[in-house]
Amino acid sequence: MARATRVWHSLFTLHPARTVVMAFALVIAIGAGLLSLPFAAESGTATGLVTSLFTATSAVCVTGLAVVDTGTHWSGFGEGVILALIQVGGFGIMTMASLLALLVSGKLRLRMQLTAQAETKSFGIGDVRRVLLGVAGCTVIVELAVGALLALRFRFGYGETVRDAAYLGFFHSVSAFNNAGFGLHPDNLTRYAQDPWVTLPVSAAVILGGLGFPVLLELLRHRHRRTSTGRRNWTLHTKLTLLTTAALLLIGTLLTCVLEWTNKGTLGPLDWPGKLLNGFFHSAMSRTAGFNSLDIGALQASTLLVTCILMFIGGGSAGTAGGIKVTTFAVLAAAIAAEVRGEPDASVMGRRIAPHVLRQALTVALLGVGLVIAATLALSSIARHPFENILFEAVSAFATVGLSTGITADLPDTGQLILILLMFVGRLGPITLVSALALRERTRRYHLPEERPVIG
Repeated sequence: MARATRVWHSLFTLHPARTVVMAFALVIAIGAGLLSLPFAAESGTATGLVTSLFTATSAVCVTGLAVVDTGTHWSGFGEGVILALIQVGGFGIMTMASLLALLVSGKLRLRMQLTAQAETKSFGIGDVRRVLLGVAGCTVIVELAVGALLALRFRFGYGETVRDAAYLGFFHSVSAFNNAGFGLHPDNLTRYAQDPWVTLPVSAAVILGGLGFPVLLELLRHRHRRTSTGRRNWTLHTKLTLLTTAALLLIGTLLTCVLEWTNKGTLGPLDWPGKLLNGFFHSAMSRTAGFNSLDIGALQASTLLVTCILMFIGGGSAGTAGGIKVTTFAVLAAAIAAEVRGEPDASVMGRRIAPHVLRQALTVALLGVGLVIAATLALSSIARHPFENILFEAVSAFATVGLSTGITADLPDTGQLILILLMFVGRLGPITLVSALALRERTRRYHLPEERPVIG
């Protein structure tokens, strides 16, 4: 008994990153169990275990990939479970647990603060309390505001009842801010392709959720500081996130419009404002949200490749986005630029990048590439689909995006289990990896003999 207690203690308390992994796995298991119940399905019959597990994992990992249609397969109870899993997954299991502990006891234990810090990427132990309350505030404000806008549009623009309009608006708002991409229509959001009153609020919620909570909190904090002092002093993390996000949104919009402008299956039938609107919407959704206003299966192969790149990069750190994160991409780009120029240190915006940050960025990126390649090879061996579709599906699962060319439901159970693993690792891998590296960092009191292998 004592040994079992020690094992349990080591699993859940000795390492914050391990606690986050176990918590997410536990919630996925609970969600899969609830979705397997007969009354969770519209038909009143129990849903298969693989389907329930896939849906629960996709919801908790805020991905949006689905093997059954959300709006027709699941009952009201099932949709409520999915919505709760999305909210819990996006908000962060440990963030929510820490917030509850804070509200109950008024204080946080050191171990709980370390665990919350691993999930929220706050900058210090003293910041955790402020970050937790800020995360809760940002989540509630954005979801309610976007939900109200969407509900009004559904009510007065499409004739939905007050109840249905409120439900549709709130569901899509929560799904958008958490970058989940679950929709209640079989065609996702393609029926609203030319309606900016739907696509733009959804895009705004996705972008805000994808920036990351540290960036949102800093923007709010410095807004008040600028009002009182007239100065704006952003951290390098915020500057990199905002600049890289804006650049990727612009590049993604331009490339989507150029490559799909005459495609009869996507942008071709639309007028030029509609083309620009949907090019922007697709670019924003490719950053880790699974909503689509265009038929993904009809995209050109070149557009699929551009989308894969955008999905793999993802959004901001410590938010609801997936991928390797924009700061990782920016740091690697700075390292390449420094090496090309022959400079000894990588620098961005007048700041030198610490060597251990470069190592972490390189580790996260290469592990992501390795996982996607391995999953693509495994899926190619068991599924007979075009290679670009399989690669797209693997990147979408790893980056927790949720966009699909339509082959997810056709994959055998083994293929769906591979995507489940990818979604789980993609949601937690970069988080746990970076936090684990930070906690294990040691100062070596000696240097090994230096030798330089030939590079390039």
